[in-house]
Amino acid sequence: MTENLKNDYQVGEELGRGQFGIIYRCFSVNSGRSFACKSINKLLLCDSTDRECIVKEPKILQILRGNASIVQIHRLYEDENSLHMVMDLCDEPNLFDHISKRGGAFSESEAGSIFIPLIQAVSHCHRLGIAHRDIKPDNVLFDSTGKLKLADFGSAECFGMNESGMMTGVVGTPYYVAPEVLLGREYNEKVDVWSAGVILYILLAGCPPFYGETPVETFQAVLRGNLRFPPRIFMSVSPEAKDLLRKMLCKDSSKRLSAEQVLTGHPWVTSRCQT
Repeated sequence: MTENLKNDYQVGEELGRGQFGIIYRCFSVNSGRSFACKSINKLLLCDSTDRECIVKEPKILQILRGNASIVQIHRLYEDENSLHMVMDLCDEPNLFDHISKRGGAFSESEAGSIFIPLIQAVSHCHRLGIAHRDIKPDNVLFDSTGKLKLADFGSAECFGMNESGMMTGVVGTPYYVAPEVLLGREYNEKVDVWSAGVILYILLAGCPPFYGETPVETFQAVLRGNLRFPPRIFMSVSPEAKDLLRKMLCKDSSKRLSAEQVLTGHPWVTSRCQT
């Protein structure tokens, strides 16, 4: 690791591994505060797309600084072989872990406490011209106080830099990717609204709205976009919650709500923001 990093931070135990690097716990030498250090081995970056994603993420996190529901980057170090990002420490179980442990539906109150800071983060990104493009429970983290933090902007795109505001490229994860992405068409930032809607559906139902036995079957189900509310599962879910899901998981993106419309214009959300 760079001497500058070692001068400023004491690097501790490994917290996790990704395709290109390792996340460590680290401590500020000056303040003693705990952080996460994401160390990326540049030698493992196979092509220009990988390199672009790695370089782009810290730039995007700098643009998004200041929102409490988005992981913050505090320092950036680079040497010949590695890139080190010092970020908020989120060492509690992520949303995927919470969903797996629950093994069933969350109450609307519980779902709202997770969904509202998530859609606040998404709306903040979109106002600044950033689309996340890979919103899924694995990328929804929690810090030691239980505060939600949207993370992993490696697939994010600055749509605000394009005159048309449109994006291309098949990115995302089965279950959560929007149909227009799979079709290979140009798309806008509402792909994030679709993904957040899938998360809300899973929280309220305990299962995904579109699924198959294989990734291909899942993609086919997403493309069909046949949204259902099985009575046995949705018996106790309010009409307002189902209305929100219909408007977020709308196959026609031109009729799909924007993140800002979800946050400030839908009663299921606004009623919870006021309490």
